[in-house]
Amino acid sequence: MRNSLVFYINDSPHEIGDHRAGWTLAEYLRNTCHLMATKVVCAEGDCGSCTVLVGRMQTNCDELVYQPLDSCIVFLFQLDRTHVVTVEGLMHGDQLSPVQQAMVDCHGSQCGFCTPGFVAALHGLVEQHHAQCNGEATLADEELRYGLSGNLCRCTGYSQILEAGKSISLAQVPRLAEQFDQRPLLDALRSLPAEPVHLRCNGTPEEELSEVFLPRQLAEAVRFKTEHPDAKVVAGATDIGVQRNHGKFSPRVILSLSDLVDFDAITLDEEDHLHIGAGATWSEVLANVGDRLPEVRQILRRFGSPQIRNLATIGGNIVNASPIADSLPLLYVLDAQLELIGPSGSRTVAVDQFYLGYKQLELAADELLAAIHFALPRNDERLKLYKVSKRRDLDISTATAGFWFRLDGDVIASARFAAGGVGPTVVRLPLAEAFVVGKPFDDATLREAGRVARTEVRPITDVRSDAAYRAQLVENLFAKAFFELSPELATV
Repeated sequence: MRNSLVFYINDSPHEIGDHRAGWTLAEYLRNTCHLMATKVVCAEGDCGSCTVLVGRMQTNCDELVYQPLDSCIVFLFQLDRTHVVTVEGLMHGDQLSPVQQAMVDCHGSQCGFCTPGFVAALHGLVEQHHAQCNGEATLADEELRYGLSGNLCRCTGYSQILEAGKSISLAQVPRLAEQFDQRPLLDALRSLPAEPVHLRCNGTPEEELSEVFLPRQLAEAVRFKTEHPDAKVVAGATDIGVQRNHGKFSPRVILSLSDLVDFDAITLDEEDHLHIGAGATWSEVLANVGDRLPEVRQILRRFGSPQIRNLATIGGNIVNASPIADSLPLLYVLDAQLELIGPSGSRTVAVDQFYLGYKQLELAADELLAAIHFALPRNDERLKLYKVSKRRDLDISTATAGFWFRLDGDVIASARFAAGGVGPTVVRLPLAEAFVVGKPFDDATLREAGRVARTEVRPITDVRSDAAYRAQLVENLFAKAFFELSPELATV
């Protein structure tokens, strides 16, 4: 068992075995490494000024795979056996990289504060392009806008930034695997034993981190949680990082699940049942499920940003228990089953039985969420998902909704509806479900079902909306679901 974290930043190895494991990467880069180009503005992962590239070893892959991440909400204990590349590391000696030069040539930098984050995100897009080998010479406008949705420019210089992105000749941008001599780096990372990491930060002040455990096997994680019931379980840390930065959370003991073997596995069995490890990131879910579930793709493309999706996990979204969690309407209407594991073994709980109240879970102190299971919709079933927010990209939902129908011809044989942001938890709408069964799938049925559903929700007024708007929204989404599903039904 190792007692320190090892990672590389640009060309230099770093080893951490003390309380600094609980620092964010941005803090470490600026305060210890004096790499000041990585900026911290929002400290929430929303603006992208702190974006860096993190390379991780992949199974059956002979090189590191790099993704852009928000360094302000990534903890050092999540970075064991990784390679961090900052904007300084993208240069070739004293020469700017082609992406950096494009930002200069196209005047993509005004005040310059956000520029390092944009440059790192653009390099991430180039890395992704190389991995997909799609043969295009430049980045398309839509691809740029989507890839930069996690970066904000307060000077509103987006036109010049997009021009810079479109001007980049992808063939002229070296892959990070080529720019850095990866053979010795990979050899060094692989030489580290693939074993648990346990840091005991003895003598630290009361308010600082005292212990971190990174298990390799789920049984080791359960054992540690049983022995340390107050340990904070961390997967992607995209919410915990924000809480910590705003002084609302200062953990003493951390159980990090980021190194668990196969905890992120996604498999589809012969009966079209999907099995998703709780540690799968939303980027991995999107890549593996998006083609089979277009509704999920359109929701996930609005889930956070690329930097956040590369960190946030499906399990964290479930256990965090937000009533506006974007994943929950889907899981509710597809009748997902949650696999929980503890010292006595595993058990299964239906997702709509998992929430007992606001932030209250059917999860014992010595249990962990291991996996999520649900069946993909069949040919006679229809699925529709909605996320309503003030901004299209990178915004918290005002309300969410999910609709699932099984049809017998033109008649609704069964239905499951769920709504989020209208109560202390995401809720099923059993009265509306019962109302539509046996009735024709038409405008009149769905509009009346919406009126029934309105009586089942208990929204509140807050900064994002008032209660009356949310109640009307739930009703209106039933009609919207019908009109958006009707053309599809006509072609079946």
